Amino acid sequence: MPNDRTMTNATPAATVVGAGICGSWAALLLAEAGLAVTLHERDDPDLKSSTSHWAGGMLAPDCESDGAEPVVVRLGKRSLDLWSSHLPDVPMEGSLIVAHPRDRSELDRFARQTSGHRRVDEDAIASLEPALAGRFRSGLFFPSEGHVEPRAVLPALHEKLRARGGTIRFGSEVDPAVLTGLVVDCRGIAARGDQPDLRGVKGETVLIETPEVTLTRPVRLMHPRWPIYLIPRPGHRYLIGASSIESEDASGVTVRSALDLLTAAYTLHPAFGEARIVELGTALRPAFPDNAPRIEVRGEHIAVNGLYRHGFLLAPALAEIVAGYVTTGARDNEVMRWS
Repeated sequence: MPNDRTMTNATPAATVVGAGICGSWAALLLAEAGLAVTLHERDDPDLKSSTSHWAGGMLAPDCESDGAEPVVVRLGKRSLDLWSSHLPDVPMEGSLIVAHPRDRSELDRFARQTSGHRRVDEDAIASLEPALAGRFRSGLFFPSEGHVEPRAVLPALHEKLRARGGTIRFGSEVDPAVLTGLVVDCRGIAARGDQPDLRGVKGETVLIETPEVTLTRPVRLMHPRWPIYLIPRPGHRYLIGASSIESEDASGVTVRSALDLLTAAYTLHPAFGEARIVELGTALRPAFPDNAPRIEVRGEHIAVNGLYRHGFLLAPALAEIVAGYVTTGARDNEVMRWS
């Protein structure tokens, strides 16, 4: 491709490395832009070694404005549109934030730090989530947010890529440095050899199952020690997550984290005390020192990384930036770097 990054061939080719959420979106949008895309993934189709397999899948840019960089909010809001246009069945039921009376100060702080919400009282909470009726006096409702089931949407994105003529090669571990032509590196923490300022941030989750509680949308419980979120999954299952640990030991969930997550779920609703533990999961999220995403351009090699805790929220918008740069030369200087 020429230096101005415009397309001159009828069917230019692109190689994407990494079939997690970042690589899947990049491959799909490049294919939609008319490129002949090959997506390489070292894992098999279940992607159990991928960070994406263990993700929560929350699409909550307004909630993330509490502590996240502004670029995360900007790109996250764009990603909501891309999720809705490509997978219209993605639930966009909003996010509900609640707190017990003793933790009202945490809820008020969260309200000051975020936007896009409205205050809800006990009756409104009961209307949104009948299972929580009478349990919380006040909360915040973010109506524009959504969530996905990672293990369902990744195969859906792969099928869309194939429908666009793309090729996916599972069990194919390749080194982007030895590839020629347009290469998009979306390997996450596995790319640290080429991006030494990457670090892994440990995230831990517990998947539980109970027919005793029905929630429609992600619910966050504010607490000064262990704020948690519960995300509904099919089959009366709920993913509980919270931890963000500066550790690269991904060997398993610690006893302390498991106790904190399960105790917080019980605090949200006592019926969770009788839930069945289906799975404990942990993964390393790739992050740069500023916890902001980055697109690094090195000639025809492009690296997309540093999505931190926001993989499913940021991946569509970052993929759109890559596709725009490749096809028209458009640049987003807030996330792009050149070397």
